[in-house]
Amino acid sequence: MKLLDPAVIGTIIGMSSRRIALVFPGQGSQYVGMGKALHDASEAAREVFKRADEILGFRLSHLCFSGPEEDLQDTINAQPAIFTVSLATLAAIKEKLHEAGVKLNPSFVAGHSLGEYTALVAANVIDFEDGLRLVRERGRLMKEEGEKIPGGMAAVIGLDEEVIQRACEEASSEGIVGIANSNSPGQIVISGELKALHRAMELLQQQGAKKVIKLPISIASHSPVMQRAAAQFAEIVSHMKLRDPQIPIVANVTGQILTNVEDIRRELSHHITGPVQWTKSIREMLSHGTNGFIELGPKRVLTGLIQRISPGVDTISTDS
Repeated sequence: MKLLDPAVIGTIIGMSSRRIALVFPGQGSQYVGMGKALHDASEAAREVFKRADEILGFRLSHLCFSGPEEDLQDTINAQPAIFTVSLATLAAIKEKLHEAGVKLNPSFVAGHSLGEYTALVAANVIDFEDGLRLVRERGRLMKEEGEKIPGGMAAVIGLDEEVIQRACEEASSEGIVGIANSNSPGQIVISGELKALHRAMELLQQQGAKKVIKLPISIASHSPVMQRAAAQFAEIVSHMKLRDPQIPIVANVTGQILTNVEDIRRELSHHITGPVQWTKSIREMLSHGTNGFIELGPKRVLTGLIQRISPGVDTISTDS
């Protein structure tokens, strides 16, 4: 991770006076080694990792930096790990900008799936500690449900959403499967029980998809498979203290702007089972004058998606 490269910082400084959005990645972006260079280079980032280790009671930082990969890929660990690396990235960027006398004032924040919880912290809806415990619990509930009902997810490249929906309906004779993420024009993610998912993947290959790629995710996120986990999670969220966002958040489920606690609670109650409307979310921000996006966290998945949604719009990933 080379986010402290002077060229990256310089680009972010150049974008800071414009209408920009901060975007945060979701599960699947994790990799062994993420955040290590960041930790070594930034005092602010080191503090985030230290707090995460103390809050969770184990060395999440070591898992990010050194693995083992099998443990990092586990949903219960991957979710808090990506969340922590993303917020450590934000802390390091703010630290560097402060040194340069520049303040980061985004017009919007948004996160893809898990990344929406990172966005909640960035917008001061919840504190880092509450957010970390929340995503750890989210990961635990989803892992437990995945052990009861084995599932997975797959990216489909090069087919219209209507074609994908029909294939999922046909494959539903084998179990639950459906569209989970509308990521960009030409890229849709499906999710469901393994037998039904594999059948849908076969059908989509026969339909002429350019690629059908099984994702490194061991659960059927954003599908009805997660209904029980979603109900338990909604009960937890209902008792959490939330604040109105200091920065408008663009929602996954509706693709609309959230500006108050009531909207956020409603969004989170459907978040685990509802599809991620990422294309709609990005277009919502563009329609309100956003002309630059900064992706904060591991890999650069969202940067690629945004370029497909709006070719030519200014984007930068802090993980180069």
